[in-house]
Amino acid sequence: MTYRIQATRDCGWLLTGMALLVLLALTAIATRPLTPIDETRYVSVAWEMWLRGDFLVPFKNGAPYDHKPPLLFWMIHAGWAAFGVNEWWPRLVAPLFSAGGMLLTWTLGRRLWPQRAGVGGEAALLLSGTLLWIVFSTALMFDVLLAFWALLGMHGVLSAAEGKRRGFVLLGAAIGLGVLTKGPVILLHLLPVAVLAPWWHPGLRGTRWFGGVLLAVGLGAAIALAWAIPAGIAGGEAYRNAIFWGQTADRMVESFAHRRPFWWYVPLLPLLLFPVFVWPGFWRGLAAHVRAGLDHGTRFCLAWMLPVFVAFSFISGKQPHYLVPLFPAFMLLAARVLHERPATRVGLPVLLAAALGIALVLLAWGYLGDFHDDLAELPPAWPGALLAAVALAVWWAGRHGVSATLSLALLGAALLALVQISVMRALAPRYDVKPMAQAIKAVQDAGRPVANAAKYHAQYQFLGRLEKPLAEVHGAQIAAWLAAHPDGYVVIYLGHPDDYASIPARHGQAYRGGSVVLVDATTAASLLAVHVE
Repeated sequence: MTYRIQATRDCGWLLTGMALLVLLALTAIATRPLTPIDETRYVSVAWEMWLRGDFLVPFKNGAPYDHKPPLLFWMIHAGWAAFGVNEWWPRLVAPLFSAGGMLLTWTLGRRLWPQRAGVGGEAALLLSGTLLWIVFSTALMFDVLLAFWALLGMHGVLSAAEGKRRGFVLLGAAIGLGVLTKGPVILLHLLPVAVLAPWWHPGLRGTRWFGGVLLAVGLGAAIALAWAIPAGIAGGEAYRNAIFWGQTADRMVESFAHRRPFWWYVPLLPLLLFPVFVWPGFWRGLAAHVRAGLDHGTRFCLAWMLPVFVAFSFISGKQPHYLVPLFPAFMLLAARVLHERPATRVGLPVLLAAALGIALVLLAWGYLGDFHDDLAELPPAWPGALLAAVALAVWWAGRHGVSATLSLALLGAALLALVQISVMRALAPRYDVKPMAQAIKAVQDAGRPVANAAKYHAQYQFLGRLEKPLAEVHGAQIAAWLAAHPDGYVVIYLGHPDDYASIPARHGQAYRGGSVVLVDATTAASLLAVHVE
């Protein structure tokens, strides 16, 4: 009977996490525009493929786009085929994969600890309130999709370790689809746990096991090549060289050109994994769990998480979102620890969330003047006040027996939602490029050519539904382009958010840390001397 109650609660945790994900996704769609440079670029690549009717080779601003494989773009196309071209479907792709990832995390917990009902549900719930997971679950990026395939691959590894040959097939499929999502980096996420299988699953026959893993890698390569070979032929020599060579060796070289120290991720972990990482109760429980001896599931999570984290630490090129596929492993480990040592009070995360809420109120009241230059307007005060109130409510609930798992998830979700509501009202005018995109569309529809006087990331293509590329011109090229196109218009970027106000422009607006104007050829020529990219 006790196990049945725990199993019912396990499903409840999962459904609660899914509900939080839905609320956070809706909050993101309602408060945040598609944000340059990454989100607008990726949806524009999907738009150009759709416009061309070419679903094999991605295109950006009229040229083959070799930086990313096509699976995310295909997912966008699938929704457009069903619902028509729109802005809301691309923003649902990552939340849907996040929901799938939470479901796979739930089932993984049930498989790793079958005698401990509830671990999988608690891990999924904790994931729904983890800062970086939710940030990228509500953004048009590749990392949550990659995490989904990594989780699918983990199920394949487990099945193979249990003697089921279909596990290697599942692992191979996950590798192939991961390559089609973000390239060979999926191997870094999946191979360490497979190579370390004799440690977390003693008794495996080495030769047979590693032979199966090698066959899975071969299957994954075949899946990826089924796209890459015809795409390379269709895209031309430069594109072919880029996808077969540039996505591996060249990327490695470029990563070392932007060095960050090996410890760079460590001080970010409390923020990225908030609130679990900053809760002392988790660390006390983990220490006790280690002293008691590591079980099969814990060893699996460590083999999944630690080698990959170390590898990313020693690769010079670093970004916080590279770690997203590791978050389910950390949350499974946290859920296992909490399951063994249940606790209710989460004082330090509550204190930090309350302090942030108070800071947002002070910002709204104008007391944090150092931040004013980065805001288009002061944010409202109520989200900060509500965050402080939620933190107080979570503290009270912990003192009255509400589980730490639920408290942490609610606290993390409330923090992200309320900070987003507060800050995005003040930042959105500087990141919403749709008005500029529509102005460019009107000029192009009038038969006038348009150039972008800087590196162009295709941020206007989809939002303006542009059907023609923009000429990308730099430095002295601008004057030559103006001479050749006296009837043309130029998009010029200026250094201060208010610089556009005094310029006679077809359209001008604040843009990120500066401003942007769309001006005719005569005005553009007069701005060349003061142009700031």
